[in-house]
Amino acid sequence: MAIRFSLSHFSILLAVWMLFLSLAAIADDNTSNNGVEQISFPSNDGIEVTADLYLRHGSTAPFIILFHQANSSRGEYTDIAPRLNELGFNCLAVDLRSGLHSNGKPNQTKNSALNAGKSVTYIGSAPDVIASFNIVRNKYAKGKILVWGSSYSASLVLLLEGKNEIQADGVLSFSPGEYFGTNTIVTSVAPSIVTPVFITSASNERNRWWKIYQAIPPGKKSYFLPVFKVGRHGSSTLFADASGQEEYWQAVENFLEQFLQVTG
Repeated sequence: MAIRFSLSHFSILLAVWMLFLSLAAIADDNTSNNGVEQISFPSNDGIEVTADLYLRHGSTAPFIILFHQANSSRGEYTDIAPRLNELGFNCLAVDLRSGLHSNGKPNQTKNSALNAGKSVTYIGSAPDVIASFNIVRNKYAKGKILVWGSSYSASLVLLLEGKNEIQADGVLSFSPGEYFGTNTIVTSVAPSIVTPVFITSASNERNRWWKIYQAIPPGKKSYFLPVFKVGRHGSSTLFADASGQEEYWQAVENFLEQFLQVTG
């Protein structure tokens, strides 16, 4: 018996095949990005902020918001965020408007700010930090929220926490300093910080942040400096090719352990 295919049959087969190819492409894309989702949201002054969402756990799991150093981007955390996922944290790596690129990822928030005629200075990135904290609190996290800064953003998270413009459950600050033109602006608000704080840096950078650290009230603060290694500036001290990075990681994990008593 002859089998006849009409034009409508062919159209259905073609549609099924195109759907299969589309689903395969989506699966391949998710695999190549390791499940990382690029998102965007408005900053407090209206520009578009770009970020990478590393969502691996339930909404009650602790959440870390990751901010980069100067001339960098959310790509600074391409390898760091997955390790934090393995420890039990969800993460959001954010492009702040003061930056450039890192690990092949251009800073898209900077482009948005420039197109809108906005300032791209260090302190000008404050609305991006606040908006990032708010979207995580309102949309992604029902548990504890930590902020993590690198270089200028390490100071920015301390400044905003001290001014009560964000209310994080913990702060990790990698190579902070007085980067905002006034020699004591971060130090002056540090006595108001009541959340647990962890500060670290390269061993030769201690003098940049020691007065800030001393001004933070005792009891919930800690710091780490390597004994036999120099380390690197900012979060790059955790990169796989950084000398002594496992020693830094151990100190970070020791601090983070207090936030892991969660379910989900």
